[in-house]
Amino acid sequence: MTLKTTYLAGAMSLLAGAALAADDVTLQLKWVTQAQFAGYYVALDQGFYEAEDLNVTIKPGGPDIAPTQVLAGGGADVTVEWMPAALAAREKGLPMVNIAQPFKSSGMMLTCRKDAGVSSVEDFKGKTLGVWFFGNEFPFLSWMSQLEIPTDGSAEGVEVLKQGFNVDPLVNGQAACISTMTYNEYWQVIDAGLTPEELVTFKYEDQGVATLEDGLYVLEENLADPAFEDKMVRFVRASMKGWKWAEENPEDAAMIVLDYDETGAQTEGHQTRMMGEIAKLTSGSNGALDTGDYERTVSSLLAGGSDPVITKEPEGAWTHAITDKALN
Repeated sequence: MTLKTTYLAGAMSLLAGAALAADDVTLQLKWVTQAQFAGYYVALDQGFYEAEDLNVTIKPGGPDIAPTQVLAGGGADVTVEWMPAALAAREKGLPMVNIAQPFKSSGMMLTCRKDAGVSSVEDFKGKTLGVWFFGNEFPFLSWMSQLEIPTDGSAEGVEVLKQGFNVDPLVNGQAACISTMTYNEYWQVIDAGLTPEELVTFKYEDQGVATLEDGLYVLEENLADPAFEDKMVRFVRASMKGWKWAEENPEDAAMIVLDYDETGAQTEGHQTRMMGEIAKLTSGSNGALDTGDYERTVSSLLAGGSDPVITKEPEGAWTHAITDKALN
């Protein structure tokens, strides 16, 4: 082989390598590495992203990380977020768009101690209720508004305790009720020593005020780029393959999540239990946003009396363009 042919062969090899380079995608999670996000870790672990020619980086969240801010700052291409926070951000000028909705049902609820005198929603008045903030308070505030219960601490209202991301206020009696997820904090309460018989739960889904959780959101301007849209089509397709695999193999999915938990904080028992509960929430979704669920969410957020979460019907807040191509 001559020097010239060697050079040409090397150049062709470099070109082939460039052509085969996978497209980078960065996903920002809403919270820390746990089974709540199992579908994405499964897709990464099982090669579903690789098969779609994607190089996906999954960035865990945490108490000091706001997914909307990460997206706005260009730190991620796509983020997992709850729709109330996304719609509130959109109304304030950050044009987030829902491109897929892996979660069909809401896992949010209030968990209350019976010995605090709570057995029905009528018993909330005069009580202290723990509420997460940083965008997670919107479903609660909307619900209280629909119940016509003030959140100003008055005798006819409730005292809102800005709840940390733990269950201590309920365990130590600081609050009559706290915010919990069916798949996480409720079980932390049980593990802390309270029994199901000592508790009463109010699921947002059962109360008719559930809003959509854990959707996939991107910035509207990026969707105008055909190359970005194509990446998101492949990303959603692989992600939903991961979610359905996780639903069918919950114990294996939990083990995969543990493998990616760099903090070492998660336990096998808790993640396996969480994955079982998460599968109930993703069941029934193929990834495409159900417009009825969207309209219910919007109606709930608009029904805030003098202080609604959003003040007008959103426009352009979701699209089926990605899932239509990814799933059909």
